[in-house]
Amino acid sequence: MPHLGTLIPKSVPEISTSRWTLGCETIDREYADYDSYKDYLVPLGIKRIRLQGGWARTERTPGVYDFARLDHIIDDARSRGLEIWLETSYGNPIYAGGGQRTLLGGFPTSEEALAAWDKWVEAMATRYKGKVRDWSMWNEPNGNKSHTAAQITEFNIRTAEVIKRVIPDARIAGLVLSDTRHDIIEHFMKTLAERNKLGLFEWVVYHKYGQNPDAAYPGVIKAREIIRKYSPTMKLWQGESGMQSEWCPAGASSKYPWTELTQAKWNTRRMLGDIGHDVDSAVFTAADLEYRTTPGHNGLVRYGLIKTAGMAEGFKVLKVKMAYYAVQNVVSIFNDAVELIPNFSWESNCPKPLAVFGHRVRKTGQPILVFWDQSGTPQNTNDTIPATFKVKGVKFTEPVWVDVLTGDIYEIPAAQVSVEGDTTVFIDLPVYDAPVFVTDKSLLTFEEPQRLIWERQQEASSR
Repeated sequence: MPHLGTLIPKSVPEISTSRWTLGCETIDREYADYDSYKDYLVPLGIKRIRLQGGWARTERTPGVYDFARLDHIIDDARSRGLEIWLETSYGNPIYAGGGQRTLLGGFPTSEEALAAWDKWVEAMATRYKGKVRDWSMWNEPNGNKSHTAAQITEFNIRTAEVIKRVIPDARIAGLVLSDTRHDIIEHFMKTLAERNKLGLFEWVVYHKYGQNPDAAYPGVIKAREIIRKYSPTMKLWQGESGMQSEWCPAGASSKYPWTELTQAKWNTRRMLGDIGHDVDSAVFTAADLEYRTTPGHNGLVRYGLIKTAGMAEGFKVLKVKMAYYAVQNVVSIFNDAVELIPNFSWESNCPKPLAVFGHRVRKTGQPILVFWDQSGTPQNTNDTIPATFKVKGVKFTEPVWVDVLTGDIYEIPAAQVSVEGDTTVFIDLPVYDAPVFVTDKSLLTFEEPQRLIWERQQEASSR
């Protein structure tokens, strides 16, 4: 197919991207440094970043709070036009029964520690009222095997009520589970409904890893069905998910030969799979992390869109990864200007199982057909197979094929397109295990290759 050019990515001021969040986690435990990568945030195009409060780092002496670290990050991010999603995790060992400052450390349990927790959450909400609207509960509480569904629910309600007392219009994300634990979601929603507390929460949040990102969605669909039984308005949010860019000894899906290519494929499949299932989505994470205090989860882990050194070298930026540019491409097109097509009707003829979604531009109705091979773990090769699509009820004027990973745009030859009534048929389009999409050329802002520019110049000079 003729190469027409390459997408020009859009930064935060150019688009509205309320459905995307970028992870800037673990700074509370000094596993990463915000200042090392902050200049890369706005060009990425994602407007909201996820931060963790860090009770133990803020309150080192009982009753004395030092918010300087959070103040610096929140004020800097807001000055760049970014929004904050602030998580209340974790515990504080200066109190007996106060839990630990790391993942899986456990909720505060003593009366003294619980009272101190309430005061800490209230102090944080008071300080950031007017600066932070989106809040999150304790991270992955189900990872601690001592936490029951009832305890998780009660701790969520307790914490959310403190925030709502200070910020009545706060939007709060509940549960923040590792995986779509349907039993916990059911208990949570049922309890909220029985106690007339559904209004406390805007979202139910889950995290999901795994070698094939598409394997998550049967569980996601069931989770939504549970939520819908109790609330027609509460939304589902994938709040932490990403993949490593090389072999690492620790972390989710570790000890597997990931590469920058397979990371980029994994992340973009997750992102477009999430919004294709009408789920808000977060990318984990902005920069690589160096875990140092969690048993069995130590060392540099390469989930970042940006490759960084560890703490000993000041977390300096080493390079920008392929996934950074791929995420830019996703966000530049799939932002608040587009929406899912209801009851999207399509058929395909392909030897591999495909993920297929239909979006449209809100103002014009211009369609976007998204697809990829969802059959397995992303591979470190780019072999394509042909697929024929029949798409009903939408019209393409000047269709092009776009590779999400590279942003390259290709003309679809007329011989590969036909229209049969209200059905458009695309014949033998390339498919591989990373997302691609078909839309009209007029939707895209792109840079033409030098070849086309040179050909036009030659044509003009020959007249």
